[in-house]
Amino acid sequence: MRTAAILRCLLRLLPLLLICVAPAALADASNLTFVTSHTDKAGNQSYSISLQVLFFMTLLSLLPALLMSVTSFTRIIVVLAILRQALGLMQTPSNQVLLGLSLFMTFFIMSPVFEHAYQDGIKPYMDEKISFDDAMEKTTAPFKHFMLNQTRDPDLALFSELGGYQKFAKVDDVPLRVLIPSFVTSELKTAFQIGFLIFIPFLIIDLVVASVLMSMGMMMLSPMLISLPFKIMLFVLVDGWTLIMGTLASSFFMN
Repeated sequence: MRTAAILRCLLRLLPLLLICVAPAALADASNLTFVTSHTDKAGNQSYSISLQVLFFMTLLSLLPALLMSVTSFTRIIVVLAILRQALGLMQTPSNQVLLGLSLFMTFFIMSPVFEHAYQDGIKPYMDEKISFDDAMEKTTAPFKHFMLNQTRDPDLALFSELGGYQKFAKVDDVPLRVLIPSFVTSELKTAFQIGFLIFIPFLIIDLVVASVLMSMGMMMLSPMLISLPFKIMLFVLVDGWTLIMGTLASSFFMN
């Protein structure tokens, strides 16, 4: 009761506190200056610190979407989800386990790309050796190279046509607004192809168990109840997790 009374008092005092604080905040905001960019003598355009901080904060908010869109995360998580469905285990491994495994597999596969992006773009910019525009171009270049190696030509041609672009003279001319959706579409196609190959042996086990149960007249017994131990045993005997992880890691072209 005492805690509830204190909360009610604080809620009543909140409007008064806002009235007292608002004029001071507005007075301080009136003295702020915001410089967007300026051009040096060499003609290079650089952006103010406040604008750069705003850009990086926006980039951090888009980090989950970028992780799924420009890395190997999408293919890995889709294949693992299909594997769980093929085994017949709806909640095992849990979503947290699959996400954690996919995340660290992504870091393992993308580590050369992250290293090139840091050495070529981020580190020289932090050392004030290159401009902000050059840093952005050099940082995104390894990601573009990675995505182009995984993207199918028909997908790239489709989104180029939808975007109103003609045939590109070289791969470096492909903009990110065309490359990213093409890459994600190709990743989904590849993930479903791998998932189909994973599904086949488990599907055969389900069909064999269902046929045996039908021939024995045990139609009321669920085939999934009998086939699940056999599928788990098969997956463990062939060292399935090692095969899946090795196949996923080797399925990415890193030339």
